[in-house]
Amino acid sequence: MKNLKYILMVLLGGTMYGTMSSFVKLAYRRGFNAAELSFWQAFLAALLLGLCAFLSRKAEKDNIQSKDILPLILTGCAIGLTNFLYYESVQYISASLAIVILMQFTWLGILLEWIVFKRKASRLEMLTVFFILIGTVMAGGVLETDEWTFSVKGTLLALSASLTYAVYIIANGRCGKGVRWQSKSMMIMIGSSLCIFLINSQTVLSGNYLCNEFAGWAVFLAVIGTTIPTALFAAGISKIGAGISPILMTVELPVAVLCARIILHERITPLQSAGIIIMLASISAMNYYKVLKSKK
Repeated sequence: MKNLKYILMVLLGGTMYGTMSSFVKLAYRRGFNAAELSFWQAFLAALLLGLCAFLSRKAEKDNIQSKDILPLILTGCAIGLTNFLYYESVQYISASLAIVILMQFTWLGILLEWIVFKRKASRLEMLTVFFILIGTVMAGGVLETDEWTFSVKGTLLALSASLTYAVYIIANGRCGKGVRWQSKSMMIMIGSSLCIFLINSQTVLSGNYLCNEFAGWAVFLAVIGTTIPTALFAAGISKIGAGISPILMTVELPVAVLCARIILHERITPLQSAGIIIMLASISAMNYYKVLKSKK
């Protein structure tokens, strides 16, 4: 299959993203916090992507213009807020519940496009939203009183992360279309680190970064959680198309739940598993239908 390696690239990128919540919870146990982890993850990723942009400048002419810079930085602010809020949420709720709530960006994106761009949702999209919400209730353990670990603060943080993630996806698809991926990703990560620093400057500046252990965590999150997935998505999505990519990227949900089970020993009940399957099937079916429709 001609596009197999590019499909595997997108799957690997989604898999890497899916592991992050579990590893962040492990970092919390070592005394680190969401502000410093998310800032240094974004800042180091910006440096690495900047290096990629510099080294590849001769092979590809850099076509970034001044009008592209501010929109890309603001797009970076959206993903920066997403990471910070998502990392904050896993302090109060399980990693598996946090990823389930984060996946609400699917229908929040539909809602935002309707409010901002007046694009009405199709019947299929409305039906998808209905099944996603049913799957969320099941996957969140709401129907099982013995699994009730509800936290208002954690849920609101994860839901806020889902909203900013929807903003990021919409903005990313509309900003810097002609800019090569190295420069575009670098500007987005600059915006991400800048946004996180502005809202957490006191925490970030007061952190103890002379600890070798923290350096290891920061580099790990920057490389595995941002730089490599960004490169894989940039290389893979452009080859297989933006239609099938969202289907493949839903791998983040089962990977996150599986990692939470293996690494954090979080219990996943059969009802929660069924809810996750319903969510995955709904999102995949909607995106698959969009691909078929676009080919007609």
